[in-house]
Amino acid sequence: MLYHPVRYPQGDWAPDSREFEREDLGFETEDGVALHGWYASAHRNPSGVVLLFFHGNAGNITHRHENIELLARAGADVFIPSYRGYGRSAGRPSEKGLYRDAEAAYRVLTEDLGIAPERIVVFGRSLGSAVAVELAARREVAGVILEAAFTSAPDMAREIMPFLPSGRMIGSRFESIERVASVEAPLLIVHGEQDSLVPFEHGRRLYEAASEPKEFYPIPGAGHNDTYERGGEEYFVRLSSFWERARNTISDG
Repeated sequence: MLYHPVRYPQGDWAPDSREFEREDLGFETEDGVALHGWYASAHRNPSGVVLLFFHGNAGNITHRHENIELLARAGADVFIPSYRGYGRSAGRPSEKGLYRDAEAAYRVLTEDLGIAPERIVVFGRSLGSAVAVELAARREVAGVILEAAFTSAPDMAREIMPFLPSGRMIGSRFESIERVASVEAPLLIVHGEQDSLVPFEHGRRLYEAASEPKEFYPIPGAGHNDTYERGGEEYFVRLSSFWERARNTISDG
């Protein structure tokens, strides 16, 4: 139900880009799993922000190339790691495993690449939103963007399979609704009003449970996978304005 990875060599692993220079990064988790990711250095990045991008549950990082291209055009570097079991990363996905993958990716940025936490904005989409919340609740970051986020895996199971007696049958929990209040960094929650996979109400409930400072950005007419298409230019203006404010707030403080 939760994980639908596409393994290497499926996908375009050498795409062209007009907006960034791509670097392949190999790194290892604390439990010894070899991971792979792309670091996209934007040609124009006046704020110096790096988006640590945790993607959704299907495909691999090659399927996010257009999204990375547009985020780089909006003015940010992007580091997108492959979860264990996805793309060129070893292992098999699990809730604890994905949290370890996120921790390893954060270490790559802060320790290996020497990027200060006040430059890092965590961007989690769909399943990646839960990974982003868990990491940001423990680690210093400049800001957090959650898109098409769900409250918890059991809540999603009840949405998809209402005949289940309870969420106790679900092994993975991804309890973002319980963790989001622990995120101290500025938070932006983005949700399509017509999302048929993760209901709009999930985003609203996460926003209500979150601590200040926080923003909620509903996108009229958008479903689960077309937020930046439906949002158009305004979408990227809202995101870039948020990460620049988050970066400047920490710098001024």
